[in-house]
Amino acid sequence: MRLTILGGGGFRVPLVYGALLGDRGDGRVTQVTLYDPDPSRLTAIAGVLAEQASGLPDAPAVIATTEADDALRGADFVFSAIRVGGLDGRATDESVALAEGVLGQETTGAGGIAYGLRTVPVAMGYARRIAALAPDAWVINFTNPAGLVTEAMSRLLGDRVIGICDSPVGLGRRAARAVGAAPGEAWIDYIGLNHLGWLRGLRVAGRDQLPRLMADSEAIGSFEEGRLFGAEWLRSLGAVPNEYLHYYYFNRETVQAYRSAVRTRGAFLRDQQAAFYADPSLKSWDATRSEREATYMAGSRDVAGAGERAADDLGSGGYEQVALALMRAIARDERATLILNVRNRGTLSELDQDAVIEVPCLVDANGAHPYAVDPLPGHAVGLVTAVKAVEREVLAAADSGSRATAVKAFALHPLVDSVAVARRLVDGYTQQHPGLAYLNRK
Repeated sequence: MRLTILGGGGFRVPLVYGALLGDRGDGRVTQVTLYDPDPSRLTAIAGVLAEQASGLPDAPAVIATTEADDALRGADFVFSAIRVGGLDGRATDESVALAEGVLGQETTGAGGIAYGLRTVPVAMGYARRIAALAPDAWVINFTNPAGLVTEAMSRLLGDRVIGICDSPVGLGRRAARAVGAAPGEAWIDYIGLNHLGWLRGLRVAGRDQLPRLMADSEAIGSFEEGRLFGAEWLRSLGAVPNEYLHYYYFNRETVQAYRSAVRTRGAFLRDQQAAFYADPSLKSWDATRSEREATYMAGSRDVAGAGERAADDLGSGGYEQVALALMRAIARDERATLILNVRNRGTLSELDQDAVIEVPCLVDANGAHPYAVDPLPGHAVGLVTAVKAVEREVLAAADSGSRATAVKAFALHPLVDSVAVARRLVDGYTQQHPGLAYLNRK
Protein backbone atom coordinates (compact mmCIF):
# COMPACT_ATOMS: atom_id res chain seq x y z
CA MET A 1 0.00 0.00 0.00
CA ARG A 2 1.34 3.42 -0.99
CA LEU A 3 1.16 6.54 1.18
CA THR A 4 2.03 9.98 -0.18
CA ILE A 5 2.77 12.80 2.24
CA LEU A 6 2.21 16.33 0.94
CA GLY A 7 4.56 18.48 2.98
CA GLY A 8 6.96 15.56 3.23
CA GLY A 9 9.77 17.80 4.44
CA GLY A 10 7.71 18.88 7.44
CA PHE A 11 9.01 18.51 10.96
CA ARG A 12 6.31 16.11 12.16
CA VAL A 13 6.69 13.56 9.34
CA PRO A 14 8.91 11.28 11.47
CA LEU A 15 5.97 10.82 13.85
CA VAL A 16 3.91 9.37 11.02
CA TYR A 17 6.76 7.16 9.81
CA GLY A 18 7.43 5.95 13.34
CA ALA A 19 3.80 4.84 13.63
CA LEU A 20 4.09 2.99 10.30
CA LEU A 21 7.20 1.19 11.52
CA GLY A 22 5.17 -0.29 14.35
CA ASP A 23 2.48 -1.66 12.03
CA ARG A 24 3.32 -5.25 11.05
CA GLY A 25 -0.12 -6.37 9.86
CA ASP A 26 -1.21 -7.49 6.42
CA GLY A 27 -2.00 -4.67 4.02
CA ARG A 28 0.32 -2.25 5.79
CA VAL A 29 1.98 0.71 4.09
CA THR A 30 5.03 -0.52 2.19
CA GLN A 31 6.01 2.69 0.40
CA VAL A 32 6.03 6.28 1.62
CA THR A 33 6.50 9.04 -0.94
CA LEU A 34 7.54 12.38 0.48
CA TYR A 35 6.63 15.41 -1.60
CA ASP A 36 7.89 18.88 -0.77
CA PRO A 37 8.88 21.82 -3.00
CA ASP A 38 11.92 22.41 -0.74
CA PRO A 39 14.64 19.83 -1.56
CA SER A 40 16.77 20.68 1.48
CA ARG A 41 13.90 19.96 3.86
CA LEU A 42 13.16 16.73 2.00
CA THR A 43 16.77 15.61 2.36
CA ALA A 44 16.77 16.43 6.08
CA ILE A 45 13.58 14.49 6.85
CA ALA A 46 14.48 11.56 4.58
CA GLY A 47 17.70 11.25 6.57
CA VAL A 48 15.83 11.14 9.87
CA LEU A 49 13.48 8.48 8.49
CA ALA A 50 16.45 6.40 7.38
CA GLU A 51 17.80 6.52 10.94
CA GLN A 52 14.39 5.50 12.29
CA ALA A 53 14.30 2.49 9.97
CA SER A 54 17.89 1.42 10.57
CA GLY A 55 18.07 -2.24 11.53
CA LEU A 56 14.32 -2.81 11.19
CA PRO A 57 13.30 -5.48 8.68
CA ASP A 58 10.76 -4.63 5.98
CA ALA A 59 10.57 -0.94 6.85
CA PRO A 60 8.40 1.01 4.38
CA ALA A 61 10.50 2.23 1.49
CA VAL A 62 10.92 6.02 1.35
CA ILE A 63 10.94 8.00 -1.90
CA ALA A 64 11.47 11.76 -1.90
CA THR A 65 10.43 14.04 -4.76
CA THR A 66 9.81 17.70 -5.55
CA GLU A 67 7.30 16.75 -8.28
CA ALA A 68 3.75 16.67 -6.92
CA ASP A 69 2.25 14.70 -9.81
CA ASP A 70 4.89 11.98 -9.48
CA ALA A 71 4.14 11.72 -5.77
CA LEU A 72 0.37 11.51 -6.21
CA ARG A 73 0.09 9.18 -9.18
CA GLY A 74 -1.25 5.81 -8.00
CA ALA A 75 -1.30 6.64 -4.27
CA ASP A 76 -3.68 4.68 -2.03
CA PHE A 77 -3.62 7.27 0.76
CA VAL A 78 -2.56 10.91 0.68
CA PHE A 79 -1.60 12.63 3.90
CA SER A 80 -1.83 16.42 3.59
CA ALA A 81 0.43 18.30 6.00
CA ILE A 82 1.42 21.40 4.06
CA ARG A 83 2.31 24.76 5.59
CA VAL A 84 1.82 27.52 3.04
CA GLY A 85 4.24 30.31 3.82
CA GLY A 86 6.21 28.21 6.30
CA LEU A 87 6.85 29.25 9.85
CA ASP A 88 7.85 32.72 8.65
CA GLY A 89 4.24 33.04 7.52
CA ARG A 90 2.93 31.87 10.89
CA ALA A 91 5.12 34.38 12.73
CA THR A 92 3.81 37.14 10.45
CA ASP A 93 0.20 36.05 11.05
CA GLU A 94 0.78 36.44 14.76
CA SER A 95 2.58 39.77 14.67
CA VAL A 96 0.10 41.50 12.32
CA ALA A 97 -2.83 40.47 14.52
CA LEU A 98 -1.15 41.35 17.81
CA ALA A 99 -0.28 44.79 16.47
CA GLU A 100 -4.05 45.35 16.17
CA GLY A 101 -4.66 43.99 19.66
CA VAL A 102 -6.29 40.75 18.53
CA LEU A 103 -5.25 37.12 18.73
CA GLY A 104 -2.87 35.86 16.06
CA GLN A 105 -2.89 32.11 16.73
CA GLU A 106 -2.45 29.97 13.60
CA THR A 107 -5.92 28.38 13.60
CA THR A 108 -7.98 30.67 15.83
CA GLY A 109 -9.09 34.22 15.18
CA ALA A 110 -7.32 36.58 12.80
CA GLY A 111 -4.23 34.41 12.38
CA GLY A 112 -6.32 31.40 11.46
CA ILE A 113 -8.25 33.41 8.86
CA ALA A 114 -5.04 34.71 7.28
CA TYR A 115 -3.58 31.21 7.22
CA GLY A 116 -6.77 29.83 5.71
CA LEU A 117 -6.91 32.50 3.00
CA ARG A 118 -3.47 31.62 1.70
CA THR A 119 -3.80 27.86 2.26
CA VAL A 120 -7.19 27.08 0.71
CA PRO A 121 -6.18 27.93 -2.90
CA VAL A 122 -3.09 25.73 -2.61
CA ALA A 123 -5.00 22.86 -0.99
CA MET A 124 -7.61 23.05 -3.74
CA GLY A 125 -4.86 22.79 -6.33
CA TYR A 126 -3.69 19.55 -4.72
CA ALA A 127 -7.27 18.30 -4.51
CA ARG A 128 -7.64 18.77 -8.26
CA ARG A 129 -4.43 16.82 -8.91
CA ILE A 130 -5.56 14.03 -6.57
CA ALA A 131 -8.90 13.81 -8.36
CA ALA A 132 -7.07 13.49 -11.68
CA LEU A 133 -4.15 11.23 -10.73
CA ALA A 134 -5.36 9.19 -7.74
CA PRO A 135 -9.17 9.30 -7.82
CA ASP A 136 -9.48 6.24 -5.58
CA ALA A 137 -7.13 7.56 -2.93
CA TRP A 138 -8.29 8.49 0.55
CA VAL A 139 -7.03 11.87 1.72
CA ILE A 140 -6.17 12.40 5.37
CA ASN A 141 -5.92 16.12 6.07
CA PHE A 142 -3.85 17.53 8.90
CA THR A 143 -3.18 20.86 7.19
CA ASN A 144 -4.38 23.70 9.39
CA PRO A 145 -6.91 25.18 9.82
CA ALA A 146 -7.90 21.51 9.60
CA GLY A 147 -11.69 21.82 9.53
CA LEU A 148 -11.66 24.65 7.02
CA VAL A 149 -9.17 22.97 4.68
CA THR A 150 -11.00 19.64 4.92
CA GLU A 151 -14.26 21.35 3.96
CA ALA A 152 -12.58 23.08 1.03
CA MET A 153 -11.10 19.84 -0.31
CA SER A 154 -14.35 17.95 0.23
CA ARG A 155 -15.98 20.14 -2.41
CA LEU A 156 -13.88 18.26 -4.96
CA LEU A 157 -13.14 14.98 -3.20
CA GLY A 158 -16.37 14.41 -1.28
CA ASP A 159 -16.22 12.05 1.68
CA ARG A 160 -12.85 10.66 0.55
CA VAL A 161 -11.12 13.49 2.43
CA ILE A 162 -11.15 13.18 6.22
CA GLY A 163 -9.60 15.65 8.64
CA ILE A 164 -7.70 14.63 11.75
CA CYS A 165 -6.50 16.45 14.85
CA ASP A 166 -4.73 15.34 18.00
CA SER A 167 -6.45 17.80 20.36
CA PRO A 168 -9.63 15.71 21.00
CA VAL A 169 -7.45 12.60 21.39
CA GLY A 170 -5.35 14.28 24.05
CA LEU A 171 -8.39 15.69 25.86
CA GLY A 172 -10.11 12.31 25.93
CA ARG A 173 -6.97 10.58 27.14
CA ARG A 174 -6.43 13.07 29.95
CA ALA A 175 -10.07 13.06 31.06
CA ALA A 176 -10.14 9.27 31.14
CA ARG A 177 -7.02 9.15 33.28
CA ALA A 178 -8.56 11.71 35.63
CA VAL A 179 -11.39 9.29 36.46
CA GLY A 180 -9.03 6.33 36.76
CA ALA A 181 -9.87 4.73 33.40
CA ALA A 182 -7.61 3.63 30.58
CA PRO A 183 -8.19 5.80 27.49
CA GLY A 184 -9.28 2.80 25.46
CA GLU A 185 -12.03 2.01 27.99
CA ALA A 186 -13.82 5.36 27.68
CA TRP A 187 -16.38 6.55 25.14
CA ILE A 188 -15.70 10.24 24.49
CA ASP A 189 -18.86 12.23 23.70
CA TYR A 190 -17.24 15.12 21.87
CA ILE A 191 -18.81 17.62 19.48
CA GLY A 192 -18.00 20.86 17.67
CA LEU A 193 -15.65 22.16 15.00
CA ASN A 194 -11.92 21.67 14.78
CA HIS A 195 -10.29 23.51 17.70
CA LEU A 196 -13.77 24.51 18.86
CA GLY A 197 -15.25 21.47 20.57
CA TRP A 198 -16.45 20.22 23.94
CA LEU A 199 -16.25 16.91 25.78
CA ARG A 200 -19.70 16.54 27.29
CA GLY A 201 -19.74 12.87 28.24
CA LEU A 202 -17.21 10.29 29.41
CA ARG A 203 -18.77 6.85 29.51
CA VAL A 204 -16.89 4.01 31.14
CA ALA A 205 -18.56 0.58 31.39
CA GLY A 206 -21.86 2.18 30.38
CA ARG A 207 -21.80 4.95 33.01
CA ASP A 208 -21.15 8.61 32.35
CA GLN A 209 -18.23 9.55 34.59
CA LEU A 210 -18.20 13.24 33.66
CA PRO A 211 -20.49 14.29 36.54
CA ARG A 212 -18.16 12.52 38.97
CA LEU A 213 -15.18 14.29 37.41
CA MET A 214 -16.92 17.67 37.65
CA ALA A 215 -17.67 17.13 41.34
CA ASP A 216 -14.05 16.31 42.22
CA SER A 217 -11.87 19.43 42.34
CA GLU A 218 -8.74 17.37 42.88
CA ALA A 219 -9.47 15.28 39.78
CA ILE A 220 -10.16 18.42 37.73
CA GLY A 221 -6.83 19.84 38.83
CA SER A 222 -5.03 16.70 37.75
CA PHE A 223 -5.24 17.32 33.99
CA GLU A 224 -4.36 20.13 31.66
CA GLU A 225 -7.81 21.39 30.60
CA GLY A 226 -8.96 21.35 34.21
CA ARG A 227 -6.07 23.61 35.17
CA LEU A 228 -6.49 25.81 32.09
CA PHE A 229 -10.18 26.57 32.64
CA GLY A 230 -10.63 25.95 36.36
CA ALA A 231 -13.20 23.82 38.16
CA GLU A 232 -15.73 26.64 38.57
CA TRP A 233 -15.91 27.40 34.84
CA LEU A 234 -16.06 23.73 33.85
CA ARG A 235 -18.96 23.20 36.22
CA SER A 236 -20.72 26.24 34.78
CA LEU A 237 -20.40 24.80 31.27
CA GLY A 238 -21.15 21.23 32.27
CA ALA A 239 -18.52 20.19 29.73
CA VAL A 240 -14.76 20.20 29.22
CA PRO A 241 -13.73 22.51 26.37
CA ASN A 242 -11.00 21.79 23.89
CA GLU A 243 -7.86 23.62 24.99
CA TYR A 244 -8.17 26.09 22.08
CA LEU A 245 -11.32 27.51 23.64
CA HIS A 246 -9.07 29.17 26.19
CA TYR A 247 -8.47 31.76 23.47
CA TYR A 248 -12.21 32.56 23.53
CA TYR A 249 -13.03 32.30 27.22
CA PHE A 250 -9.89 34.17 28.39
CA ASN A 251 -9.20 36.23 25.30
CA ARG A 252 -8.13 39.53 26.85
CA GLU A 253 -5.72 37.88 29.23
CA THR A 254 -4.22 35.71 26.49
CA VAL A 255 -3.76 38.59 24.05
CA GLN A 256 -2.07 40.63 26.77
CA ALA A 257 0.26 37.74 27.59
CA TYR A 258 1.11 37.16 23.92
CA ARG A 259 1.78 40.86 23.31
CA SER A 260 4.20 40.99 26.22
CA ALA A 261 6.04 37.78 25.27
CA VAL A 262 9.63 37.98 24.04
CA ARG A 263 8.70 35.91 20.97
CA THR A 264 5.46 34.63 19.55
CA ARG A 265 4.92 30.89 19.29
CA GLY A 266 5.48 30.97 15.53
CA ALA A 267 8.74 32.86 15.89
CA PHE A 268 9.91 30.40 18.54
CA LEU A 269 9.15 27.39 16.32
CA ARG A 270 10.71 29.09 13.29
CA ASP A 271 13.99 29.64 15.12
CA GLN A 272 13.91 26.24 16.80
CA GLN A 273 13.30 24.31 13.59
CA ALA A 274 15.85 26.35 11.65
CA ALA A 275 18.48 24.97 14.02
CA PHE A 276 17.27 21.41 13.43
CA TYR A 277 17.20 21.70 9.62
CA ALA A 278 20.70 23.20 9.66
CA ASP A 279 22.06 20.03 11.31
CA PRO A 280 19.41 17.29 11.03
CA SER A 281 19.58 13.93 12.77
CA LEU A 282 17.20 11.64 14.62
CA LYS A 283 18.74 12.74 17.92
CA SER A 284 18.34 16.46 17.20
CA TRP A 285 14.84 15.88 15.84
CA ASP A 286 13.80 14.11 19.05
CA ALA A 287 15.29 16.84 21.24
CA THR A 288 13.56 19.55 19.18
CA ARG A 289 10.25 17.67 19.31
CA SER A 290 10.48 17.29 23.09
CA GLU A 291 11.08 21.02 23.55
CA ARG A 292 8.22 21.80 21.17
CA GLU A 293 5.78 19.63 23.13
CA ALA A 294 6.91 20.96 26.51
CA THR A 295 6.25 24.57 25.42
CA TYR A 296 2.92 23.90 23.68
CA MET A 297 0.31 26.54 24.65
CA ALA A 298 2.75 27.94 27.18
CA GLY A 299 1.15 31.39 27.03
CA SER A 300 -2.30 30.08 27.95
CA ARG A 301 -0.86 27.92 30.71
CA ASP A 302 0.93 30.96 32.12
CA VAL A 303 -2.32 32.98 32.09
CA ALA A 304 -4.14 30.18 33.91
CA GLY A 305 -1.27 29.31 36.24
CA ALA A 306 -1.54 25.75 34.94
CA GLY A 307 2.16 24.94 35.32
CA GLU A 308 4.18 22.57 33.19
CA ARG A 309 2.71 19.93 30.90
CA ALA A 310 2.37 16.44 32.34
CA ALA A 311 5.00 13.91 31.31
CA ASP A 312 2.32 11.72 29.70
CA ASP A 313 1.54 14.52 27.24
CA LEU A 314 5.11 14.95 26.01
CA GLY A 315 5.43 11.70 24.05
CA SER A 316 3.99 10.72 20.71
CA GLY A 317 0.65 8.96 20.31
CA GLY A 318 -1.40 11.84 18.96
CA TYR A 319 -2.33 12.58 15.38
CA GLU A 320 0.03 9.96 13.91
CA GLN A 321 -1.81 7.21 15.77
CA VAL A 322 -5.15 8.61 14.60
CA ALA A 323 -3.84 8.59 11.02
CA LEU A 324 -2.60 5.01 11.33
CA ALA A 325 -5.88 3.80 12.89
CA LEU A 326 -7.84 5.58 10.15
CA MET A 327 -5.79 3.99 7.36
CA ARG A 328 -6.04 0.53 8.92
CA ALA A 329 -9.80 0.81 9.37
CA ILE A 330 -10.31 1.75 5.72
CA ALA A 331 -7.69 -0.51 4.11
CA ARG A 332 -8.41 -3.61 6.21
CA ASP A 333 -12.00 -2.96 7.25
CA GLU A 334 -10.83 -3.01 10.88
CA ARG A 335 -13.66 -1.00 12.39
CA ALA A 336 -12.58 1.79 14.69
CA THR A 337 -14.20 4.71 16.49
CA LEU A 338 -12.25 7.94 16.04
CA ILE A 339 -12.95 11.65 16.50
CA LEU A 340 -12.61 13.09 13.00
CA ASN A 341 -13.44 16.06 10.82
CA VAL A 342 -16.13 14.96 8.37
CA ARG A 343 -19.15 16.39 6.56
CA ASN A 344 -22.11 16.96 8.85
CA ARG A 345 -24.71 14.88 6.96
CA GLY A 346 -27.46 15.88 9.40
CA THR A 347 -25.47 15.14 12.55
CA LEU A 348 -25.89 18.68 13.89
CA SER A 349 -29.20 20.30 13.04
CA GLU A 350 -27.68 23.77 13.46
CA LEU A 351 -25.43 23.29 10.41
CA ASP A 352 -26.03 22.27 6.81
CA GLN A 353 -25.22 18.89 5.28
CA ASP A 354 -21.81 19.81 3.86
CA ALA A 355 -20.43 21.67 6.87
CA VAL A 356 -17.37 19.86 8.21
CA ILE A 357 -17.64 19.15 11.93
CA GLU A 358 -15.50 17.31 14.49
CA VAL A 359 -17.35 14.33 15.94
CA PRO A 360 -16.91 10.64 16.89
CA CYS A 361 -17.14 8.47 13.78
CA LEU A 362 -17.31 4.79 12.99
CA VAL A 363 -14.67 4.05 10.37
CA ASP A 364 -14.74 1.02 8.07
CA ALA A 365 -13.81 0.16 4.49
CA ASN A 366 -16.40 2.65 3.24
CA GLY A 367 -14.95 5.59 5.14
CA ALA A 368 -15.98 7.59 8.20
CA HIS A 369 -19.58 7.70 9.38
CA PRO A 370 -20.47 10.21 12.13
CA TYR A 371 -22.40 8.81 15.08
CA ALA A 372 -25.77 10.30 15.96
CA VAL A 373 -25.22 12.81 18.75
CA ASP A 374 -27.29 15.05 20.98
CA PRO A 375 -27.73 18.68 19.87
CA LEU A 376 -25.05 21.20 20.71
CA PRO A 377 -25.29 22.59 24.24
CA GLY A 378 -26.86 26.02 24.25
CA HIS A 379 -23.68 27.85 25.20
CA ALA A 380 -21.89 26.33 22.18
CA VAL A 381 -24.44 27.07 19.45
CA GLY A 382 -23.53 30.72 18.96
CA LEU A 383 -19.78 30.11 18.77
CA VAL A 384 -20.05 27.15 16.42
CA THR A 385 -22.44 28.83 13.99
CA ALA A 386 -20.49 32.10 14.05
CA VAL A 387 -17.15 30.43 13.35
CA LYS A 388 -18.66 28.24 10.64
CA ALA A 389 -20.05 31.39 9.00
CA VAL A 390 -16.53 32.85 9.08
CA GLU A 391 -15.13 29.71 7.46
CA ARG A 392 -17.68 29.99 4.68
CA GLU A 393 -16.64 33.60 4.04
CA VAL A 394 -12.99 32.49 3.87
CA LEU A 395 -13.94 29.88 1.27
CA ALA A 396 -15.95 32.46 -0.68
CA ALA A 397 -13.03 34.91 -0.64
CA ALA A 398 -10.64 32.19 -1.78
CA ASP A 399 -13.00 31.34 -4.66
CA SER A 400 -13.68 34.90 -5.76
CA GLY A 401 -10.55 36.84 -4.84
CA SER A 402 -12.82 39.41 -3.22
CA ARG A 403 -11.13 41.70 -0.72
CA ALA A 404 -14.54 42.76 0.62
CA THR A 405 -15.40 39.13 1.38
CA ALA A 406 -12.07 38.68 3.15
CA VAL A 407 -12.83 41.75 5.27
CA LYS A 408 -16.23 40.24 6.07
CA ALA A 409 -14.58 37.01 7.24
CA PHE A 410 -12.37 38.89 9.69
CA ALA A 411 -15.13 41.24 10.85
CA LEU A 412 -17.55 38.41 11.62
CA HIS A 413 -15.13 36.45 13.77
CA PRO A 414 -15.98 36.61 17.50
CA LEU A 415 -12.34 37.46 18.32
CA VAL A 416 -12.18 40.44 15.94
CA ASP A 417 -14.43 43.13 17.34
CA SER A 418 -14.34 45.83 14.68
CA VAL A 419 -14.92 46.24 10.95
CA ALA A 420 -12.21 48.90 10.95
CA VAL A 421 -9.78 46.43 12.53
CA ALA A 422 -10.82 43.82 9.96
CA ARG A 423 -9.95 46.20 7.11
CA ARG A 424 -6.56 46.97 8.62
CA LEU A 425 -5.90 43.27 9.10
CA VAL A 426 -6.60 42.54 5.44
CA ASP A 427 -4.32 45.42 4.45
CA GLY A 428 -1.59 44.21 6.80
CA TYR A 429 -1.73 40.61 5.69
CA THR A 430 -1.85 41.36 1.96
CA GLN A 431 1.20 43.61 2.34
CA GLN A 432 3.14 40.89 4.15
CA HIS A 433 2.02 37.75 2.27
CA PRO A 434 2.62 37.51 -1.50
CA GLY A 435 0.27 34.52 -1.46
CA LEU A 436 -2.65 36.86 -0.75
CA ALA A 437 -2.11 39.00 -3.82
CA TYR A 438 -5.17 37.33 -5.36
CA LEU A 439 -7.42 39.35 -3.01
CA ASN A 440 -7.63 42.18 -5.52
CA ARG A 441 -11.31 42.24 -6.42
CA LYS A 442 -13.91 44.43 -4.75
